[in-house]
Amino acid sequence: MTEAKHFAVIDLGSNSARLTVWAIDAANQPREIVRLKEMVRLSEGMGEEKVLQPAAMARTIAALAGFQQQLATFPNVTLRAVATAAVRQAVNQKEFLRQVKKTTGITITVITGDEEATLDYTGVINTMPIQNALIMDTGGASTELILVQERKLRQVISLPFGSVNLSERFLSSDVVSAAELFDLVTFVENTLNGVWWLRKAQNLPIVALGGSNRTLAKIQRRREAFSNFEDIHGFRMSTTAVNAIFRDVLTKNLTERQAIPGLARERADIIIAGLIPVVTMIRYLDCDRLTFSQYGLRAGTLYNYLNTPA
Repeated sequence: MTEAKHFAVIDLGSNSARLTVWAIDAANQPREIVRLKEMVRLSEGMGEEKVLQPAAMARTIAALAGFQQQLATFPNVTLRAVATAAVRQAVNQKEFLRQVKKTTGITITVITGDEEATLDYTGVINTMPIQNALIMDTGGASTELILVQERKLRQVISLPFGSVNLSERFLSSDVVSAAELFDLVTFVENTLNGVWWLRKAQNLPIVALGGSNRTLAKIQRRREAFSNFEDIHGFRMSTTAVNAIFRDVLTKNLTERQAIPGLARERADIIIAGLIPVVTMIRYLDCDRLTFSQYGLRAGTLYNYLNTPA
């Protein structure tokens, strides 16, 4: 009897570290058997100097060590571990990767913004029947935009802002002031104005990825009393519903945001800045709906593996 194959992906982002493990059968078909997430906030306090901080690195390495223990329970595992914006931007990147390797044995590959966006596209296109759309992945320290036309990848860009670094740069208080909100929205709008090909996405639906964006769907599904509110793949929301949730979140202080059903407590301090990019994009493109994808970078990495000749 042939030993079962397993494929695993660690996605080390700016806000969270995630592990997914699939069992691969004899017909090369994957079955997801593990999905773990740790909110490590790796990009916390990086500042303009782009230095990963000791406490953030320690939290992250502890989470990765836990992932490694989980992986050790499976036979015949192929692991791909990738890091995105926080590590990509860090001036002390090499030292951090060395510590990870020494402590956990995990070798992490740092991918470019374009590579991250392309993996997002691969994950979405293999799991959703989209034809034309803008895929938008808002992370902790970057936002990837992918223009899809006739199911083909046409344009990609990675913008160097996300929920954590926008919060640290623009939002100083428990309750967001009008001036802070104005400065933040203006910054995002000005950045989008510099992406020349976005006009080609006018009126297209947005496929939303990333923890902040998915939180919109989870809040809405809790409001509509879905039995499994976290099962959001393919879920659609009107922009009216998106705006209503954002307005509600905006009126609350941190303690009140932590109590919103569907919003993870550890995300409550960065959710406003995390939602600004997609709320701004909706208006920018005159888009009437969001469609949510559960599958992005990790699924894209899986499909690349499955489609590579042995």
